[in-house]
Order: sequence, then structure tokens, then C-alpha cells
Amino acid sequence: MEEATAYQVLGLQLGADTEAIKKAYHALVKACHPDQFPAGERQQQAQEELVRLNLAYEQALKTAQDKAPVPCQEMPLPEAKAFAKRLLKAGQYESALRQLARTPDKDAEYYFIQGEILYALKEYGSAHQAYRAAVRIDPVNQTYHRAAFQAAVTYKKHQRLPYRIADWAGGLFHPRRRDNP
Repeated sequence: MEEATAYQVLGLQLGADTEAIKKAYHALVKACHPDQFPAGERQQQAQEELVRLNLAYEQALKTAQDKAPVPCQEMPLPEAKAFAKRLLKAGQYESALRQLARTPDKDAEYYFIQGEILYALKEYGSAHQAYRAAVRIDPVNQTYHRAAFQAAVTYKKHQRLPYRIADWAGGLFHPRRRDNP
């Protein structure tokens, strides 16, 4: 059974994690288990469906385990920042944060990039804190000051009830962009 077909049989998108695979499998097995039906044609169809689900489940789990994340190794600061910037520009915010976290070293630009990513994720309070860390390290950089001020204003604005309701409703219709594994 092909990888894409296995996920389709389980009603999942390609690249679903093992927890999603298990949950979908158990729900489908519960719905079509042959013991639910009296002997006859419907029981035979349920048995065939169960075999198909089992094959899809095994294939999807194997695929998900093959794609399991490899433990991250540390990365030099300039490399981590460059990689995070590219991912930020591509709109892959969570991946950008993960790559940025791969370095043990931090400088003002590190915190600024972290602030940019968090701001894009609409985590305005956390973005403000990251920008403030950049300002503490490099107090003469006006870009860092402006970003910290903008994040503080946006955070304060989004604490008001109309914005909180709008953010909540926006999250229902436009979920935060997630990276594909």
C-alpha cells in the first residue's frame, strides 16, 4: 500500500503524526468491527474493511516513524540566525524558532529575530520580551527600540476585549500557520 493511500484510508493528511494515526485508526476500527454485525454479507464486508484498515495503519505508522524528528544538534550562532531568517521569510515560523533554538549562543540580533518570529505568530507579549532583550544587549540600535515599542503597543491593544474577541474568532477561521513535518 502506498504512503498517500494509507493516510487517505485513515482519513488523514499526509505527514500526520503517530498520535493522529492511532486515534484515526481506533475510531475507524470501532465503527466497522465485524463483531458488530450479524453473520452474512455485511460482516464479510466489515472484515475486508478491517483488513484494509490494518494494512493502512501499519503503513502509516511505519512512514511516521521513519520521519520521526532526529534529535537536534547544536549549530553556530551565525548559521542558526541565517537559517531562521530564511524560514521566517518563507512563513515557517515554528521551524524558524526551532532552528534559532539550536544555538547555545545568543546576541542582540538573535533576540531580535526571535521577536520577529514571535510577532509573526501573534505572540505579542513574548515578542516584546525578546525585543527588550535585544535592546538590553545593544541599547543604541534604534531598530530594536522601534520593534520593542511596536510589540508593546500591539500587545496592549490586543488585551482589550474587542481585539481579544477578534483574535479568538480569527483563530477559528484562520488557524495559525503550521509547518509541515
